[in-house]
Amino acid sequence: MCIAAAQSPSIAGDIEANVRIHLRFIEAAHAEGAALLLFPELSLCGYELPLLRACQLTPDDARLAPLRDAAMAAGMRVIAGAPLAGDSDTLPHIAAITFLPDGTSTVYRKQYLHPGEEQYARPGPMGAHCQELGGQRYAQAICADATHYQHAADAAAAGASIYLAGVLISEAGYTNDAAKLQRYASDFGMGVLMANHAAPSGGYAAAGRSAWWTAGGVLSAEVAGAGSALLVVDKNGNAHVVAPIGT
Repeated sequence: MCIAAAQSPSIAGDIEANVRIHLRFIEAAHAEGAALLLFPELSLCGYELPLLRACQLTPDDARLAPLRDAAMAAGMRVIAGAPLAGDSDTLPHIAAITFLPDGTSTVYRKQYLHPGEEQYARPGPMGAHCQELGGQRYAQAICADATHYQHAADAAAAGASIYLAGVLISEAGYTNDAAKLQRYASDFGMGVLMANHAAPSGGYAAAGRSAWWTAGGVLSAEVAGAGSALLVVDKNGNAHVVAPIGT
């Protein structure tokens, strides 16, 4: 199968504007034949922790209907980062909503919170959450999840052959975090796809440099810095970058 990472920007707290940005990336990924498109952490609102309660979403939120429709029209799985609404008296989850080609959706909730996030969000249930696609199994990770070796180990133990990480990684943290993702590809024989933000978010200068490591740990392709781009991995595991993507 062909998969892709959207290195996309997010406008702080503006769900409708960010949906429009997502649609442009879906169109570009569809033109490349992608069966799955991964967006960065909290792509639908930006990494704006104080705004999470105000921006919290559910998969059936009317503002997200264009994404559901686009996923159906393109026959594509679209994984968008969102603050997932909980009960009225609980904090939201930092989550990823997957819109499926049949009109349904699934959610993944971030398990390992970065220090400070616990003031604004709550962790999701621990353990691997794998999905089947094209005869393979993929596991999802959201940013700090992928800094914990056990998270990737659980994914591999559950049979994942692809590890999908939607992140916000700054210039300062990129070298360390990318080394961990490469190690998972090497240690567990999983292809690792990382989608980072294209522009600053939440006070962090995003590094961009979304990347694909093949099973075995070889860096196959990397976006050259920040800025809007699409990284596409074909069914043979070869990757290339499409840039820029108009937003």
